Amino acid sequence: MVQIGIDFGGTKIEAAALDDDGRFLSRLRVPNPGDYDAAVRDVHALVHAVEAEAGGQGDGAAGSIGIGTPGSISPRTGLMRNANSLYLNGRRFREDLETAIGRPVRMANDANCLALSEAVDGAAAGARSAFAIIVGTGCGGGLVVDGRIVQGANGIAGEWGHVPLPWPNASELPGPECWCGQRGCLESWVSGTGFRRDHETVAGQAWDGAAIVAAARAGDPDAMATLERYVDRLGRALALIANLIDPDCFVLGGGMSNVAEIYDRLPDAVRRHTFSDGWDAKIVQAVWGDSSGVRGAARLWPV
Repeated sequence: MVQIGIDFGGTKIEAAALDDDGRFLSRLRVPNPGDYDAAVRDVHALVHAVEAEAGGQGDGAAGSIGIGTPGSISPRTGLMRNANSLYLNGRRFREDLETAIGRPVRMANDANCLALSEAVDGAAAGARSAFAIIVGTGCGGGLVVDGRIVQGANGIAGEWGHVPLPWPNASELPGPECWCGQRGCLESWVSGTGFRRDHETVAGQAWDGAAIVAAARAGDPDAMATLERYVDRLGRALALIANLIDPDCFVLGGGMSNVAEIYDRLPDAVRRHTFSDGWDAKIVQAVWGDSSGVRGAARLWPV
């Protein structure tokens, strides 16, 4: 039986079929349609397409289906909430997919899927506890302990992007408004979007992230300062998690995880704020890159 994973992203929906050893048998993606009914149809079509490409034919060869989504399902109502693809919120997304596809669907937050993928056979393999973060367009987090996702009593464990930036200085208060309705959320500071916003606010240059990083590498003082502020803020954010759950490993995914310079600088930025006589844990880039979401979604079902 193949394992089918769906990574429901802000700009694209990706599907993949994996074999028992985690090898890709097929992989397809389509743009996020921006509409609920179209999204259900697209996921349905992707499942059947990757399954057929992987060699599945008929009900006997039907694969398990897992989906990683922005936001999460409310344990009280069964409705989607907190998704930055806003049209998902308030809908019975899992049930509607099960009806459309005709099979059970398991669903988890996309950052939880990243954490699970990397804990099984990625950058956090062998670690008892791993906290994974996505620092891309948005900012999310997921926790895996002993190979199992920690969902929490209300399904919001690991929602690290929507806590305030810790140990703020005067220039960081009250913080930017966040789409969630609060101010100063980590998503507003340490996402790729926050990185660009900070550079434009301070340096007056509306550059994308790649341009800022390239300028910092070339010695541009404004870009270097923006990158330094980013590392400091991300270090404070990781220190908050270290003081709460002290994971063996932090795994970074999303666009900002590709900035190689942050990995040498982050440990010292974390240590400055940990409540300990010493702090050491791995801070690593996701091995599977942008494949981690779809792989983790597939692994929501056991092999």
